[in-house]
Amino acid sequence: MSTVELSHESPESAVAAPILLGPWALMWRKFKRHRLAYVSLWLVGFVYLLALFGNFFAPEAHDETNRRGIFVPPQGIHFFHDAGQGAQFVLHADALRMKVDQSTMRRSYEVREGEIVPLGFFVRGHEYELLGLWKVDRHFFGPKDPEDVVYFFGSDRLGRDILSRIIIGTQISMSIGLVGVAVSLIIGVSLGGISGYYGGWIDNVIQRIIEFLRSIPTIPLWMGLAAAIPLGWPPLRTYFIVTLIVSMIGWTSLAREVRGKFLSLRNEDFITAARLDGLSDWEVIRKHMVPSFSSHIIASLTLAVPLMILAETSLSFLGIGLQPPIVSWGTLLKEAQNIRTIIEAPWLLVAPGSMIVFAVLALNFLGDGLRDAADPHAN
Repeated sequence: MSTVELSHESPESAVAAPILLGPWALMWRKFKRHRLAYVSLWLVGFVYLLALFGNFFAPEAHDETNRRGIFVPPQGIHFFHDAGQGAQFVLHADALRMKVDQSTMRRSYEVREGEIVPLGFFVRGHEYELLGLWKVDRHFFGPKDPEDVVYFFGSDRLGRDILSRIIIGTQISMSIGLVGVAVSLIIGVSLGGISGYYGGWIDNVIQRIIEFLRSIPTIPLWMGLAAAIPLGWPPLRTYFIVTLIVSMIGWTSLAREVRGKFLSLRNEDFITAARLDGLSDWEVIRKHMVPSFSSHIIASLTLAVPLMILAETSLSFLGIGLQPPIVSWGTLLKEAQNIRTIIEAPWLLVAPGSMIVFAVLALNFLGDGLRDAADPHAN
């Protein structure tokens, strides 16, 4: 009887099977190598977390006025306090006293010697609805005594806390970017896909509409559309209309990009095979054409979000967008329109302006990273 000897390879000589990654996994791996974009992803996530739990992070009620706290400059946070027994670690802010110059009626503030305002985390404050479900009075950071007030970013002409108003304004400004991009996505992909897939007279009609909209000066168009908003409308309806106004222009560039992709894909072999397989036009578009460049669409939309935010800010700043009592970054900047306010209270311009720059830069860096990761020919 013949015997067959089986040879066993050692683990060292065995060749590991290759790991096959899908397109989304490859895109994520490439995106993580873009350090600036990866950090921006976390920063953008932090901003949206701030918007989602705005009342929890806001130390004061954004609409609460204080006639003894008008134009208070930003108060710093201190870590050590000398109470006569040596410096001790106490998280606090200096207590301020208001003085009024009787000749000019200008207010100024001086530090009360020996008096501090203790600060802490998860402190009690004004009551609010968390996510619109539960009534709570806990806040992430602020004075330990609910009766004390600290203006970390200063106060405005009515004694309202600027930091709290910026945090609450984040909810409006950042959500307008998302809602506006969602509307642009639906209109742009639909009309651009129809234009590129069918061509002919349909393509000509849609492209002429796009060219007409892009030829209208942006500011006059916004002013004309905003003038049609009745002054007596509730804030929520006004917010919705302003979002639609901002989206009126944003979809045209996306529609052009989708049209170009459809023109290049509609004659590819896999599209022809799908048609011969009996798939309808809608199924070919939904199952084969859109998924083939979905990563590019995501990158384009990410870059469109900061444009939407800047558009809302510009509209509100010019007085043709959102108006008080709605709080957004644009309405906050409107408070600093006159030179006297900028001279007496420059933080009214610097604080919301810095937040806009921070958010827009983070979103742009994130969009650049996604665009490079979605491009198979990029290094």
